[in-house]
Amino acid sequence: MPALDPSLVAHLPLFRAFSREQLKDLLGGATSRRYAKGSNVFEQDAPAHSFFVLLDGRLRVVKITPDGQQVVVRYITPGEIFGIAMAIGRDSYPATATAVVDSVALAWPSPLWPQLVAKYPMLATSTMQTLGGRLQETQTRVVEMSTEEVERRVAHALLRLAQQSGKKVERGIEIDFPISRQDIAEMTGTTLHTVSRILSAWEDRGLVEGGRQRIVLKDAHRLFMLAEGQSGDRPG
Repeated sequence: MPALDPSLVAHLPLFRAFSREQLKDLLGGATSRRYAKGSNVFEQDAPAHSFFVLLDGRLRVVKITPDGQQVVVRYITPGEIFGIAMAIGRDSYPATATAVVDSVALAWPSPLWPQLVAKYPMLATSTMQTLGGRLQETQTRVVEMSTEEVERRVAHALLRLAQQSGKKVERGIEIDFPISRQDIAEMTGTTLHTVSRILSAWEDRGLVEGGRQRIVLKDAHRLFMLAEGQSGDRPG
């Protein structure tokens, strides 16, 4: 198999501190893998055989609770490291990662992780920063679930997705990967019926536009006001 080109990852924040030679060494243990839309990169509780960096596409990370409920934990965007079970002291994956669109990732065998972080401490530092950010996001969502009404939780979820994966379009800010109302329900701890009712009301008020698993935030400022517990209505 031909060696992977360091330019594949040199622009990613995770690897910007690496020299070209260091990247060549790092990529020596990696393979490039393609995942068709709807396929799993790995499944919850399966042995953690690899860790990954997403190069292109989007992944949805889902966890099944002990009582059988499905929770959307987060979305993985290009440039992110994921599946690093060994970094959190696990030998199995804590959740399932599924390709939302056709995706490409680099994969390293998990046994390489201790060697790589020993050789390149900046890899460990960057990974810990990533994990710290995810923990902070999780804590924020727990507080929202415990203290906020559903409408505010949905507004917060859409604003986070727009910040992570939004692109400016003529109508506003589009979340640039397919996301269903069921996905939003599973992100916010509510039902499909409730999310559908909220989004339909917001469409009538000109806050969002939906259709075919696409969501456009037409008025992000008013959604922010809603998320902060204000009405989101402009004065007449």
